[in-house]
Amino acid sequence: MARHPGAVTTGAESLSATPRFPLTRGVALLFAVACGTAVANVYFAQPLLVTLGRDFSIGTATVGAVVSLTQLGYGLGLFFLVPLGDLLDRRRLVVGQLLLLAAALAAVGTADNVALLLVGLAAVGSLAVVTQTLVAFAASLAPSAARGRAVGLVTSGVVTGILLARTVSGLLADLAGWRSVYLSSAAVACVLALTLHRLLPSGVSAAPAAGGYGRLLRSTVTLFVRERLLRLRALFALLIFAAFSALWSSVALPLSAPPLSLSHTEIGAFGLAGAAGALAATAAGRLNDRGFSQRTTGIGLALLTVSWLPLALTRHSLWALAAGVIVLDLAVQAVHVTNQTLIYALHPEAGSRLIGGYMVFYSIGSASGAVTATALYAVAGWTAVCALGAGFSSLALLLWALTRRGTPNAPTAAAG
Repeated sequence: MARHPGAVTTGAESLSATPRFPLTRGVALLFAVACGTAVANVYFAQPLLVTLGRDFSIGTATVGAVVSLTQLGYGLGLFFLVPLGDLLDRRRLVVGQLLLLAAALAAVGTADNVALLLVGLAAVGSLAVVTQTLVAFAASLAPSAARGRAVGLVTSGVVTGILLARTVSGLLADLAGWRSVYLSSAAVACVLALTLHRLLPSGVSAAPAAGGYGRLLRSTVTLFVRERLLRLRALFALLIFAAFSALWSSVALPLSAPPLSLSHTEIGAFGLAGAAGALAATAAGRLNDRGFSQRTTGIGLALLTVSWLPLALTRHSLWALAAGVIVLDLAVQAVHVTNQTLIYALHPEAGSRLIGGYMVFYSIGSASGAVTATALYAVAGWTAVCALGAGFSSLALLLWALTRRGTPNAPTAAAG
């Protein structure tokens, strides 16, 4: 495998140049389903915030901590667990994480006090990073010329999982209570673990590292310090997911309050409006393979900024909310797929570390957006939340405008 100039060598970076297991469309769809199911666990709480706040006596200004702790746990998992994909047998890693995720979900579903709830949610977040292990796994199996499409297809599963999480969560909560959401998901995680154990290729891993796990983690930091493109795309991730989380972590508050007073199911159904984001993920992957990464990023960030105009009208029109959700999710996923495709191409042999390091900033952005939006809603209302989201989006667009010259436009064959 060709090594990108300046690549960080750890001894754990040598994957076979020819994958033993071809990434057919069917296998990619399996990855997409597994990713979507796992990542959904991070977002189940969003339509349930009002109910969780009532059951555990959490105030409106601090209920965003429920989402933020899950995201912070996700960030820790991204740094400490995802890099293991460059060191260990990936099938065993994926299956092991899913089984531990099932245990954490069961703990949340049976929690009888707020401390156990929050610890359990943090554990769920840290183990749900199996999603990123699978994204890096899929990228390593795809040929370089089709890597954008592969990442786009798998990421479409992630997008669908994120959006359906709210719908499923709201529906199950109305039918059988909020605990059924997490207990059902624990059972699904066990089924997934068995299915992937039977179907994923074994023995796909990197060579043993000199210095082992500690050096692997240090190399993640070294990659971030050396690669300007990684730093830039990580900042994009922080800002776009701060905006994304500002919406989805707080929108249940005005929707559940008078005069709208929507149910869990009705609130969760708005996740379906963003299903177009899955289409954006696949389309963005194709555009990246054709060399339009910068253009895709700019258009996506412009749309993200504009989306807050209809979102600001949520209290007056649910149609405006639906339109804003569609545009926002399209924009976020287009930029997200572009980011992942570009950074993976820097050092394919260190793909898990690159994607894990990048996603740490996604997690920081999501956590920041959640806690800031809910606190702001408590003191200033929905209009202030929309101003916050528009601010994050505008800052990302400004950053793109200032840095687009001299930044790589698309992955090259040599990089893969």
